[in-house]
Amino acid sequence: MSLVVNAVKEYEECSPDQAVSCRVVWKLTGNETAADVAEWVIGKPTAILVLIIIGLVARWIVHRLIDRMVKHAEEPVAGKVGGRFGLGSTPLGSALKRADHTHSRRLQRTRTLGSLLKSISTGVIFTIVVMMTIAELGYNVGPLLASAGILGVALGFGAQALVRDFLSGIFMIFEDQYGVGDFVDVGEASGTVEAVGLRVTRLRDTEGTVWYVRNGEILRVGNMSQNWARTVLDVAVAYTEDLVKVRRVLAEVAHEMWESPDFEDRMIEEPEVWGVQSISADGVLIRVAVKTAPQEQWAIGRELRQRIKARFDAEDIEVPYPEWVVRTGAGGPGMNPVPTQDDGPGEA
Repeated sequence: MSLVVNAVKEYEECSPDQAVSCRVVWKLTGNETAADVAEWVIGKPTAILVLIIIGLVARWIVHRLIDRMVKHAEEPVAGKVGGRFGLGSTPLGSALKRADHTHSRRLQRTRTLGSLLKSISTGVIFTIVVMMTIAELGYNVGPLLASAGILGVALGFGAQALVRDFLSGIFMIFEDQYGVGDFVDVGEASGTVEAVGLRVTRLRDTEGTVWYVRNGEILRVGNMSQNWARTVLDVAVAYTEDLVKVRRVLAEVAHEMWESPDFEDRMIEEPEVWGVQSISADGVLIRVAVKTAPQEQWAIGRELRQRIKARFDAEDIEVPYPEWVVRTGAGGPGMNPVPTQDDGPGEA
């Protein structure tokens, strides 16, 4: 009979939802206060500690999986192929080297996404552990979740700009619109990207000024460093020059630069002379195009201009230049000279 009474009391005092320590202490002592104290001193702290450990283990596993994914993407495939077959100095080896930039950009994007996924997973796991801990303490999490939802909606309406910045930053990272080291034009500012965050992007222009641009305010992005670039030169020559000769000289200069070992990894394709671009009062413009590695178009353009100038001097090819011509009208020599432009030497 006493066993039945104790069983009934155990059921009444310690429900199945309560900690095991409550039932154990109740069986040993039959004291309600001791059972309650055991539950709050031993049972609930132990349960909370187990939840924290499970959360840490889950976080470690998720982060380990993300790290493995990032590490798998970091395998230098192009470098392995070129080194294995000894193609470093061949055209194929050069092509593989040029492909390394695309591979490096993929690595950068993967690392950024890995960091973002780690932050999201940590936040989700932390939230779940906090909610389970509150439930373990005996509070009803239903109203709390409802309040959190209402608060989130209120914050969303009150901080629409901030939410737009974060969403824009996430999509920019996922879509690989630009990355650290790229030279971009975002409208109000242009320069080299120094940092890409979920809220702001930091740029540094050619004068050294640092620009902080909110991601939500970026309406369009001009990326001058993605995959490849192109240098387009419009070379002006005088009307009196033989255009066939000029095109031959430009092609020779560009080909010599293409064959130079100093530009082997910086020029993707052999330069092309596209031909006459325009005819105007300033002379005849002949366009030369060079496909280059990212962010090499400016250096290649400066070097090519210097070589073209030296070759034009050697070949006596004239470029148009302004000439001042003094005209006298019916009023006699007392009139002021009128500046005009001519394409080369001539008689006034």
